[in-house]
Amino acid sequence: MKTLAVPPPNTLPTTVKIPAGYVDLEGELELPPYAPGVVLFAHGSGLGKAHDQYLASVMREAGLGTLQLDLLTKKEMQQDARTSALRVEIDLLALRLISVTRWLEKQKAARGLKIGYFGASTDGAATLIAAAELGDRIAAVVSRGGRPDLVGNVLQEVRSPTLFVVGGYDDLVLCLNDEAYGKLCCKKDFRVIPCATHHFEEPGKLDQVAQLSTHWFNRHMGKSADWEEAA
Repeated sequence: MKTLAVPPPNTLPTTVKIPAGYVDLEGELELPPYAPGVVLFAHGSGLGKAHDQYLASVMREAGLGTLQLDLLTKKEMQQDARTSALRVEIDLLALRLISVTRWLEKQKAARGLKIGYFGASTDGAATLIAAAELGDRIAAVVSRGGRPDLVGNVLQEVRSPTLFVVGGYDDLVLCLNDEAYGKLCCKKDFRVIPCATHHFEEPGKLDQVAQLSTHWFNRHMGKSADWEEAA
């Protein structure tokens, strides 16, 4: 695929390279016609990336743009595969996500589009820190089986509407999310998917995540009148 800055709407998936500090990050951007916003999928270790690709496809069918982003370089991912150290560098991941967000805001094709964050596990913690830093510039956040306990006091500074989605069998993460949910001072919702484990691999469970997440982003990012007519 050709590497560009940002493609015009209604194009094939485009690989983008985004400067973030001393590294360039890679992502895949897709902008359906009339998209009201773009959901940034933050990938640290790369675990669960296949699931996120499915979730992103569902959101695009609902008219939302998506940017699936690797917050680590290929070399860093190889290192993390050996040590599992970089995936828990939450502040680093959050800083890179902020850099990507600022880059996206400057792109002509994305100008005026609302921005949302989707993160799973430790990547979910990074999205919350970035959302706290950027304030109302982030329209909505979804954390899937996330680790909001790693965010600390920053959690109280999140102003973006935030949805926690956790599997009913994911006991530890369920408890951590329950405790963190009470500290949120923004519009919020907490959904438990019955009989689902941490990665939502049971039949039909990822579909439920997709439905809840898409509804949340559409609720807070909206659909343009043009898209509704085209649909």
